[in-house]
Amino acid sequence: MSQKSLLRDFRSWNHFMSSKRSNKMPTIHRPLYEIAREIRKDWGSKVNYAAKPYLDAMETLDKITDNYMMDSGMSIVLYFLSNANTWRGETAKKIKKELKLMANSKG
Repeated sequence: MSQKSLLRDFRSWNHFMSSKRSNKMPTIHRPLYEIAREIRKDWGSKVNYAAKPYLDAMETLDKITDNYMMDSGMSIVLYFLSNANTWRGETAKKIKKELKLMANSKG
């Protein structure tokens, strides 16, 4: 096999693998209970009263596809985000971004 054909094969394999990674590989997220623990640690005792029930629920969930009583994990996360506007700072930005990414990827 010539060097040229090896290079062509490598490039096509590399292209194939990069398209597999970007399109097909599932995104792995941290468990919601772990994220909720980090939120409590950062937000402390000043958790917004409207966000608190959703944060409590997130502490019992593993994935966004899980249910909490009659509510979906997705709705719990989205309601938390809509009520967490008073939580600010670098940690808040990072975790809110993580939760939004999780909600957009649906799991």
